[in-house]
Amino acid sequence: MSIVKAVESDFLRDAHENVDIGDFIRVHLKIKEGARERIQIFEGTVIGRRGSGVNETITIRRVSYGIGVERVLPVHSPKINKIEVVRKGRVRRAKLNYLRDRVGKAAKVREKLPTRR
Repeated sequence: MSIVKAVESDFLRDAHENVDIGDFIRVHLKIKEGARERIQIFEGTVIGRRGSGVNETITIRRVSYGIGVERVLPVHSPKINKIEVVRKGRVRRAKLNYLRDRVGKAAKVREKLPTRR
């Protein structure tokens, strides 16, 4: 094992591995305002995921007051308190950049239904 991976392994968080492309997630972020610290929730659809190890990031998109807002968040950031998966998405792409051009119902992602055994 290389020295870089040995140092990075201390900062990895394994709680966010179930987040996939197309999922609708709720991210609890720690926001610092002066001396106070509070939790702010950012929710949206995961339209991309890139990198590996400590450098892994996810791109989350939502439409707020008619304007598309995207945030690129490091998955292993200490500013992320927790990530909740609200709904799993069923997609056939690795990047959902086509959602940027769509508005309303056209921007919906199909839901992945649980499989029966």
